[in-house]
Amino acid sequence: MKSNRWNWDRMAARLRPNNLHRELLVRAAKIRRAGDTSLTAVDATAGLGEDALLLAAAGFNVTLFERDATIAELLQGALQEALVSSNKRLSETAARMHLITCDATEALTQLQTVAGLTSPPDVVYLDPMFPAKRKNAATNKKMQLFRSLEQPVSDEEAAKLLAAAIAAGPRKIVVKRPLKGPHLAGVRPSHSLSGKVVRYDVIVP
Repeated sequence: MKSNRWNWDRMAARLRPNNLHRELLVRAAKIRRAGDTSLTAVDATAGLGEDALLLAAAGFNVTLFERDATIAELLQGALQEALVSSNKRLSETAARMHLITCDATEALTQLQTVAGLTSPPDVVYLDPMFPAKRKNAATNKKMQLFRSLEQPVSDEEAAKLLAAAIAAGPRKIVVKRPLKGPHLAGVRPSHSLSGKVVRYDVIVP
């Protein structure tokens, strides 16, 4: 896959309001706050940005952290293409996204310096790569790419990442997990939203 070949065109239908409100991630990240509508989110494990795109479509200004330079290049290409898309919803959504190539565990402790955030984000989103299962025909090209570039986080890395997210002082942390997988770093969530394959654990510090 070449960096200029990845785009979010196939995501466009999911950004429509009547579809967006059904997204479990959007429901898990939802913040109710009177008056100020300038909600902020940090996607600390951005990957190819599809989840961050959903958060931005839901109204968040999203800072994306991605530590792998090759994946970040793919993501930046998709972001640039979306910004000039003829699809107004897609281009306006992309305008609320800002990518930084860095290690999230360190960056979360320096949000003002690294990302220019002067106050804690409303939401920190974590999607550490799931542990690998046996290969099968359903494994898609995106996951093949990820596993060739970046390995699942270790238990120690997961604990440090979650601790850094909590220390950042968000209103909530949303963690994507396998449906029957353990809680990240053993931390029990405040509540969870489950789908057919994955669940979103919501931690309210």
